[in-house]
Amino acid sequence: MAKKVFKKGRSRRKGKKQVAPRRRVEFRYKGYTLEELQNLPIKKFIELLPSRQRRSMLRGITPKQRKLVMKIKRARRLLNRGKEPRVIRTHCRDFVITPAMVGLTFGIYNGKEFQEVKIVEEAIGRYLGEFAPTRKVVQHSSPGMGATRGSMFVPIK
Repeated sequence: MAKKVFKKGRSRRKGKKQVAPRRRVEFRYKGYTLEELQNLPIKKFIELLPSRQRRSMLRGITPKQRKLVMKIKRARRLLNRGKEPRVIRTHCRDFVITPAMVGLTFGIYNGKEFQEVKIVEEAIGRYLGEFAPTRKVVQHSSPGMGATRGSMFVPIK
């Protein structure tokens, strides 16, 4: 009996190849882990932000944003005690997401309603408003009665 020759890269066993389960890569922002970012003073964190966000944070926070910070601190305390905090509703779309906000759920106003957004690690350094679009895609349907010259000859149902 002749010896079987396998092409390079083919498995000797029939069937599918064994695929190793994907490992979740540890999140890092500019070389810092989430725990390191949460322990970092706010001044040091601001230095890590992109220029637009850094400028926004260095100019200070408005009274509405100060109220939001207090709500975040209250929700963070509840989360540390093991209780599930309620959704934090806000109109402050121009607030930069900080490491203290990770894991909380925000209701961000889009001009009509509050859209619930759960903050994840990848959102750090972005604005709250980026996650609640203010415009929705227009989906046109067929033209209505009287919209075209040809529609005057179509019988009305």
